[in-house]
Amino acid sequence: MLKQIVFIVVSALSFGMLFYSFFKIYKYLKLTKPFKIKHLGKRIAVTLNVAIFQTKILRRPLIGFLHALVFWGFCVILFGSLEMMLDGFSGNEKSLSVLGIVYKIFIVSGDVFAFIIFFAIIIFLARRIVLKVKRFSGIEMKHKSHVDANIALSLILFLMISLIWMNTFSALMIPEEAKGLYPLSSYLSNILFVSDSETIKLGYEINWWAHISLIFIFMNVLPYSKHFHVFMSVPNVFFSRLEPLGKLPNMDNITKEVKSMMNPETAFAEPTEPPAEIERFGVKDCEDVTWKNYLDSLSCTQCGRCTASCPANITGKKLSPRKIMIDLRARMKEKAPHLLKEGKTFSDNKSLIKDYISTEEIWACTTCNACAQECPVNINHPEMIVFMRRYLVMEESAAPTMLNTMFTNIENNGAPWQFSSEDRMLWAKDLTTN
Repeated sequence: MLKQIVFIVVSALSFGMLFYSFFKIYKYLKLTKPFKIKHLGKRIAVTLNVAIFQTKILRRPLIGFLHALVFWGFCVILFGSLEMMLDGFSGNEKSLSVLGIVYKIFIVSGDVFAFIIFFAIIIFLARRIVLKVKRFSGIEMKHKSHVDANIALSLILFLMISLIWMNTFSALMIPEEAKGLYPLSSYLSNILFVSDSETIKLGYEINWWAHISLIFIFMNVLPYSKHFHVFMSVPNVFFSRLEPLGKLPNMDNITKEVKSMMNPETAFAEPTEPPAEIERFGVKDCEDVTWKNYLDSLSCTQCGRCTASCPANITGKKLSPRKIMIDLRARMKEKAPHLLKEGKTFSDNKSLIKDYISTEEIWACTTCNACAQECPVNINHPEMIVFMRRYLVMEESAAPTMLNTMFTNIENNGAPWQFSSEDRMLWAKDLTTN
């Protein structure tokens, strides 16, 4: 009974803290602009393909397969974690064993995956600490980011250690069923040389509490970590844009204005209401982005695949697509509490553009979409960059000189070149045809 009471209190505190973290993020999301969601069937298909089957991760076969195994392993081990929660609340053991063969499949798979994840995490830590893979570094990757990653990976490592030893002591408690339920942990039970039932029970309880405590710690660390993608990556893939990457989203008001110019009769026939507030063209600060853009920043794994594939970054430009996401998340964390407290009138004389992301970075992008193509969680970096360009051009008239020249030529001549429409065919004047 005491175990149940302690578990209920600890789990209530842990889930309460997690709810608070998610509720705070929900309030931040409400500060942003809307994002339209259509085509539910297509979204489910994309989620299965990219998030569940890990197809984009597997483009890099070796390390991608290891990551996919970790993801699939977590999905299986969640079954065991759910059983532990039910055991903690009810005071029973093996609460889901009533599922029969399904239960056995999950328990056996969970034991095998615990070892796979354990060795995979050691490899991941070695790549960060010993090999120091290049794409894990960059000017945007502060010391905190590296510590953050190592802490999250270490927590996963200890989660697997506690699970493996819990299964080992469980195998000692039921030796006749051990190899059928714990095919790998049962081998560890053979080298413990423990036969006293009280010692075995104590060992099981210690590792049970260690594992469930680490679960509670891990899930509350995630919302403040780069590993928040554990929670957010699947929803982000589900809500990702379904249009071709090269298709830019139009601005509704601008589209309406153009249509009214093309068909004035329709425009006058439609009743118009004055806008509640003056619309800002493009993105200047964190509250100007869509909630999907902010979700992108929360889902960023900071793996660096985007930056490693960016032609601007490769050729020495300042642009790093990963930095765009890191800066958006940091700016929202800085400004959102004040916006919620003081309202939209709050100003700290800072903005996402210039204070976090320089105009040099914004204009370095070639909009080739290599970053979005490579991102394993379908983050759309170029969309954010284009939104910021729109603000610079339409609100500040701060386009580069070459673009301003082109804009003037289009306005005067209907083409990017500095020739009048009457002179367009002069090049063909002396051509002879048969």
